[in-house]
Amino acid sequence: MIMKRCRAPFWGLNAVLATIVVLWTSGLPARADDIAGGKPDTIQAVLPTVVNVTVRKDEAATAPDPVEAGANVSTPATNIKTYVGSGFVIDPSGLIVTNYHVVENAFEINVTFTDGTRLPGKISSGSRLADLALLKVDADHTLMAAQWGDSDLLQVGDQVFVAGNPFGIGLSLSAGIVSALNRNIQNSPYDDLIQTDATINHGNSGGPLFDMQGKVVGVNSAIISPTAGSAGIGFAEPASSARFVIDQLRKYGWVRPSWIGVKLQQVSPEIGEALGMARPEGAIVSWVLPTGPAKQAGLTIGDVITRFNGRPPSDDRALLRNIASTPVGNMITLTVRHEGEIHDLSFATMQWPRDQWDARDAPVAPQRPKIVIPPDLGLSLTPVEADQKRGLGLEDGLNGVLVKEVTPGSDPANRGMTGGDIILRVQDQPVATPAAVQAGIDAARAAKREYVAMLILPKVREVPGPKWVALQLE
Repeated sequence: MIMKRCRAPFWGLNAVLATIVVLWTSGLPARADDIAGGKPDTIQAVLPTVVNVTVRKDEAATAPDPVEAGANVSTPATNIKTYVGSGFVIDPSGLIVTNYHVVENAFEINVTFTDGTRLPGKISSGSRLADLALLKVDADHTLMAAQWGDSDLLQVGDQVFVAGNPFGIGLSLSAGIVSALNRNIQNSPYDDLIQTDATINHGNSGGPLFDMQGKVVGVNSAIISPTAGSAGIGFAEPASSARFVIDQLRKYGWVRPSWIGVKLQQVSPEIGEALGMARPEGAIVSWVLPTGPAKQAGLTIGDVITRFNGRPPSDDRALLRNIASTPVGNMITLTVRHEGEIHDLSFATMQWPRDQWDARDAPVAPQRPKIVIPPDLGLSLTPVEADQKRGLGLEDGLNGVLVKEVTPGSDPANRGMTGGDIILRVQDQPVATPAAVQAGIDAARAAKREYVAMLILPKVREVPGPKWVALQLE
């Protein structure tokens, strides 16, 4: 079985696939209003808070993601790849939550809303370790924001539904139940994931997991599957954890967790037996930093922490989450088993040293790839002769300009253009000569356009007919 983050490649599908698709899993026997507890309006009301996130990345500038390698490709013979994910609005001013792995190393981010509005986005802040990012878009109106729910109240068997952009086909829904809680798939030392059988696929990453009141109880993040598609096992970060991270990012620009300067691991049955414990419990200290508050309070290597503020954590991950989410400087009490005796240690937490945290968690600012933009955009052109038309697929009366060669590294190359393509129109004008193409490019520059639109008949056609391509001018 393979764990995959559920970011998806953009496959350049037909425009028809951009329409909104609403899907319900066949495993639920009821109508949509039954699934929503007799309130279908609840579901419809929250859909405007969900967005599609499309990003472009220079794969040559990054190491392959081991869980994503080979999962994409949008434009052959180029390092520029397009991926799609999901997100949801959390503030009417234009703040959007998504997964960090969706936007990691992206030099271009676009956010599409359910009404078709498409806005450029930028990363406001993010956490690699928590796999969460905050995007900012500038809209000309107040946006509808999703409401957080209480994931701590979730129980196995509760009904939930997922909203997102699976495989880039557009906004889709799927419904299911909470299959399990506190799952550890070793994404981070803090894993506490909600498992659901609501269908999560590549492209759903960053989208919301809703309860049946329309509240966000999780952020869809990963799947486990032997194939590239859903096998009915998906995972979401609980809203309680996500909200802590997002609130910290909004307030401080980084997670700013509390720190006590220890390394912990769960007491296994074998370790418990070796220590003479009647039953294995707690987290054993495997290292104590000499400058941390735990050391000053008397915690030592080999101590077993059994309680945090009087309550037993479910495991070492829960203990780490408890420590990290404690407000910096607050007092905590650890119940410790030391050389067979139980006693309490009370001390104040410290802020995790910023340089150490940034080394493992700070977002990396992506570098926009250097794109070659010569005056002709890197296109070597030649007229289409009359005796070439039939072989090139031009119908009677249809003219065009043949692309002989595309400069490697140019924007046309990065957008999939190649020698053998035929340019039919530039902006709104048909073209039949290289001079006409250049005139269209010059006119777009004179109008201070950032892009020029060309209607292309590709040499290799995934679907019949021509397609529009917008090429960067500056």
